Amino acid sequence: MSSSSQPQFRYTQTPSKVLHLRNLPWECAEEELIELCKPFGKIVNTKCNVGANRNQAFVEFADLNQAIQMVSYYASSSEPAQVRGKTVYIQYSNRHEIVNNKSPGDTPGNVLLVTIEGVEAGDVSIDVIHLVFSAFGFVHKIATFEKAAGFQALIQFTDAETASSARNALDGRSIPRYLLPEHVGSCHLRISYSAHTDLNIKFQSNRSRDYTNPYLPVNPTAMEGLMQPVVGPDGKKQEPQSNVLLASIENMQYAVTVDVLHTVFSAFGTVQKIAIFEKNGGTQALIQYPDITTAAVAKDALEGHCIYDGGYCKLHLSYSRHTDLNVKV
Repeated sequence: MSSSSQPQFRYTQTPSKVLHLRNLPWECAEEELIELCKPFGKIVNTKCNVGANRNQAFVEFADLNQAIQMVSYYASSSEPAQVRGKTVYIQYSNRHEIVNNKSPGDTPGNVLLVTIEGVEAGDVSIDVIHLVFSAFGFVHKIATFEKAAGFQALIQFTDAETASSARNALDGRSIPRYLLPEHVGSCHLRISYSAHTDLNIKFQSNRSRDYTNPYLPVNPTAMEGLMQPVVGPDGKKQEPQSNVLLASIENMQYAVTVDVLHTVFSAFGTVQKIAIFEKNGGTQALIQYPDITTAAVAKDALEGHCIYDGGYCKLHLSYSRHTDLNVKV
């Protein structure tokens, strides 16, 4: 074997119950590693997405003999170890256990510290952050700020369990393209745990939100676009604001149901009622919020966005003259 090609094994290494796997598919999931290794024994710990290309991992077996068994099996097998069709190189690690360093940031808590790489503060609105993180459970509060590390947010969940499920799913991932302004390439999330347990939020603003307290005052200077003059910059009268939005949906490639709309619009607050109807050959919907503030935030955040990737089901929003929908069951 020439020295340039990558050997699948180094026999000189001291066996360890921790194996080092290389050449994995990018962002390989822990489940995929366990699937590969569990025929050989009990796995007690894993560390995925290691290395500059996030394509290496460590797997720790309960017992040294199980690790030796796996290495010997693939050393003598004509079939290489594979994950998603990629040949995986396996060797003993020079560590004898996987230590998940409990440095600050690793001790699970209910508040996440999220660094959003590759964006300026104005690029990712607090509503988009809320939309992404509330997929994992009720978000109580969000505070955003700029630090030397970049644009950061603190996100408070009910408990450490919910926070860790959000962290495990989103750490290292990007915010979906369709939620970002055109000029942003991609923005990776780096997520650790914060030592905070309860964020102190004094105002609802475009920098901070408390979703548990509807009576918190809105900071008028900080809520862009909410305190609009009645006459717009072009001198035309602007539509009066309302707690009910009228949504027109363009490019209807997929069916848009009440459930779909409820999921999209409830990211911004409680949706009280939804009515969908056909008008002039297009689909429209009315969405009712408890107050104008929530409706205005949703309108600003969602205007022009598409519900589905690829430009499908594009939303155009205006204020409705209705204030309370009469929805029959």
